[in-house]
Amino acid sequence: MSYFQEAKAHFIASHQHPINQILHHITNLVAIAAVICLFIDWRLTAICVVLTQVFALSGHIFFEKNEPAFRKYPGIVILASMSWSFENWFGLRQILSQQTSN
Repeated sequence: MSYFQEAKAHFIASHQHPINQILHHITNLVAIAAVICLFIDWRLTAICVVLTQVFALSGHIFFEKNEPAFRKYPGIVILASMSWSFENWFGLRQILSQQTSN
């Protein structure tokens, strides 16, 4: 198992509560907005970065009651989180599971 796959598996295992999952999907959307805001106003970017932490950490504190995956896999877990969200948003998880089962 690659380091990325290991980080992603840990991320998925750390995000089982449905409300925490929703908060992390929102976090990923706000993170994408933060990148876009870099070209508009740095203050908007700063606000977006703070919001990502508020949403993500509140999901772990209030719903999941565990440590964020970022503590075990700093950096790479951001990519794992984005990958997880894109798979869920666009149905890629179902497509990939069908291809591997064939």
